Amino acid sequence: MDHRNQTSVSKFLLLGLTEDPELHNLIFSLFLTMYLVTVLGNLLIVLAVSSDSHLHTPMYFFLSNLSFTDICLSTTTIPKMLVNIHTQNQSITYTGCLSQIFFVLFFVGSENFLLAAMAYDRYVAICHPLRYTVIMNPCFCVLLILLSFFINVVDALLHSLMVLQLSFCTDLEIPHFFCELAQVLKLACSSTLINNILLYFMVGILGGIPLSGIIFSYTWIVSSVLRMPSAGGKYKAFSTCGSHLSVVSIFYGTGLGVYITPVFTHSSRKTAIASVMYIVFPQMMNPFIYSLRNRDIKVSLRKLTHKIFPFY
Repeated sequence: MDHRNQTSVSKFLLLGLTEDPELHNLIFSLFLTMYLVTVLGNLLIVLAVSSDSHLHTPMYFFLSNLSFTDICLSTTTIPKMLVNIHTQNQSITYTGCLSQIFFVLFFVGSENFLLAAMAYDRYVAICHPLRYTVIMNPCFCVLLILLSFFINVVDALLHSLMVLQLSFCTDLEIPHFFCELAQVLKLACSSTLINNILLYFMVGILGGIPLSGIIFSYTWIVSSVLRMPSAGGKYKAFSTCGSHLSVVSIFYGTGLGVYITPVFTHSSRKTAIASVMYIVFPQMMNPFIYSLRNRDIKVSLRKLTHKIFPFY
């Protein structure tokens, strides 16, 4: 087999979602629309939370960070895909590919931790309402964000540096629309045993712990709500958690689908299509879920609209 040292690798080829050129215009239009909706929707959430003092609470602080993370994650992958389709050039530089690996890992991990922090916030609010302001104080909330930032930077940097140690073959085609770490590892000529062990270990730890925290939080939330004597109190408690539960279901549901897909199909192209549901779809849907299900966000968005368009 022809080997090529990692220092001589100048670019990879992103094969995208289909080889049919007739579908490229459709995919370009679809992903451009999804990207613009994602950026605009999440940007409105960030502006609504930052401009309305009534939303300066831990729950909406985490929500605005989640929206910002969604914008960044989509920007890491979709624009490059759109440029490649428009220029009919499938290449991505070696540095660009490593950058995508780093930022995808970082922002996916950050979203994972933010969903866990939001679940903990709802747990404290419902199960320990009298201690809520003491426990969820601003310093603690900022500390959670900084801790998430540090952990995910270390994780993403570790994986990226491990890729730098690999040698690659002459076949540098990635059957995906972005540089996914697992797909890049398949192109290596040198041993990737340590890389794969590290990948699955970190996914298990950094994915499993937040998910366990979410399950723990909602187990106690449901238990507390069911003990409430008032039907109105139960409805209010569940309504405050409805939006977050919907986002959690989409995020982990689509993520699980990506890992289940390879079990039933050996087609990398089908795995790439499944990844769209994980990398693109949840980020687009989050603003709709929160704006449609959350009364405070609706009110704040109306105020923001009147500020921007006073004659509307």
